[in-house]
Amino acid sequence: MRLPVVAVVGRPNVGKSTLFNRLIGSRRAIVRDTPGVTRDRIHGVCEFGGWRATVIDTGGLDPGSEEPLAAQVRKQILAAIAEADALVFVVDGREGLTALDEEVARILRRVSKPVLVAVNKVDARGQESAMADVYRLGMEPVLPISAEHGRGVAELIEALAMRLPAPAVGTEEEPGPLRIAVVGRPNVGKSSLVNAIAGQDRVVVDSQPGTTRDAVDTPVTVGGRPYVLVDTAGLRRKGRTVGALDKLAAVMARRSLERADLALVVVDGTEGIATQDARIAGYAEAAGRAVVLVVNKWDLVGTVDRAPEMVRTLRERLPFLAHAPVVFTSARAGTGLDALFDTIDRVGLDYAKEVSTGELNRALTAAVTRRPPAGVHGKTLKVFYGTQTGTRPPTFLLFVNDPAALHFSYERYLVSALRERFGFVGCPLRIRLRRRRASRSQLPT
Repeated sequence: MRLPVVAVVGRPNVGKSTLFNRLIGSRRAIVRDTPGVTRDRIHGVCEFGGWRATVIDTGGLDPGSEEPLAAQVRKQILAAIAEADALVFVVDGREGLTALDEEVARILRRVSKPVLVAVNKVDARGQESAMADVYRLGMEPVLPISAEHGRGVAELIEALAMRLPAPAVGTEEEPGPLRIAVVGRPNVGKSSLVNAIAGQDRVVVDSQPGTTRDAVDTPVTVGGRPYVLVDTAGLRRKGRTVGALDKLAAVMARRSLERADLALVVVDGTEGIATQDARIAGYAEAAGRAVVLVVNKWDLVGTVDRAPEMVRTLRERLPFLAHAPVVFTSARAGTGLDALFDTIDRVGLDYAKEVSTGELNRALTAAVTRRPPAGVHGKTLKVFYGTQTGTRPPTFLLFVNDPAALHFSYERYLVSALRERFGFVGCPLRIRLRRRRASRSQLPT
C-alpha cells in the first residue's frame, strides 16, 4: 500500500530540515544554521489524525550553481520532486522573497503537482504581514508556519491531507523489511555501495570525505525481498571530529545502529584494517546488532589469492567478531553483491531464530558435561536450566545457583557451544542469569 509522498523543497537555509523533523515527529535530519547541510534525500513518515504520508527532506536548491557537489545535490532534489505527489515550497518569512526563491518557484511551476507555500520563521501573528510579498509568486495556498516552534504546522498537514487522501490502513501488520545500517570510516565506499545495490544514484558520492551527513534510508528490493539500507556518515576518530557538524553527523550515525537489525561494517580493502575500523565494529557489537564484515574496493587489490590473508587479519584485529561472515565487494564494479545479500539473508534469519527450551537445554547439558565449570572465589556454578527470552539479538536466561560464580571465560565457552549447536552466524548472543535454588531438573555439573 503506497502512502502519498510529500517533498519539502526550497533554497538553502530556509528551515526545510527543521520542518521535516517536525512533520515526522523525530530528529532524523541534521539541523544547523549553515547553508548546504542537507545533501541527500531523507525519507520519513508523517502521521496526523489517522492520515499518513511519506515526507522527503531535500537539500537547498540552487539552480545556478556549477559546483560538482551542488550538481549532485540538485539531481537528488529533482528526483524527490519527480517521486512526490505534492510539494511544500519553504521560504524564509524573516528575509522575505529572494531572487533564488523566484528561480525555485519557476521550476516548481513547471511541475503539474500541488504546491503549498510554507512561509517559515513566522513566530508570531504580528509577523504575518511579511507574507504579502510571497503572494506575488502566484502560488496558493500560502501558509505561515514556525517549524521550530510548531506554529501553523497542523494547518499545513490538514491542507496536505485535503489534497492527498491517504489509503485506508489495514488491520493486519506485516513484518517490516530488514533494516541494514551501512557503517565505516570516511571514504571506504559506503555510499557507493548503497548506490550499487539500489541501482541508482540514491545518495551523493564524492571523493571529499564527509560528503554524507544525515543517515539516509533507502528502500530496496533484492530477489523479491524488501530491505532498507541506512547510509551513514563516516565515523572519524574522536580527535579528528573537530567541527560541530561532524560531531552531530557522528551521533546520527551511531543512532542509526539503534534502529537497524543488521550492520554492514565496511572496510577499505586497499588500506587494510585500521584502529577506527575496530572501534566502529565495536559500536555495532555493543548495540546488539548482527554484523556482516564487508571488504570493499576489492577490485583494486587485484587478486583473489589475498582473500584468506584479509580474513585472517580481520579475525586477528576483530576477535570479538569471529562469528561475523566476511564478504568481498566492489561497489564501483558491482561485484560481490549477490554473495552479500545471500549472507545478509542467512544472518537475518539467525538474528530472529528461536530455539525451543528442550533443544536449548540439551545443548547446555552437552556443554556442561563436556567441560564442567571451575570454581570462582570458592563457588562453583550450577546451571539448572535455560530458556530463550528474546531475539534480535538472541537472548537466553539461565537459572543458576549463584550468578557471581560465572567466570567470563566460561560465559564465552557457553556462547561458543550455542553457536556450534545452533549457528547464529553474525549474531551477538546475550546470556542473562537468574538465581534459583537447586531442583531435580538441574543440568548435570
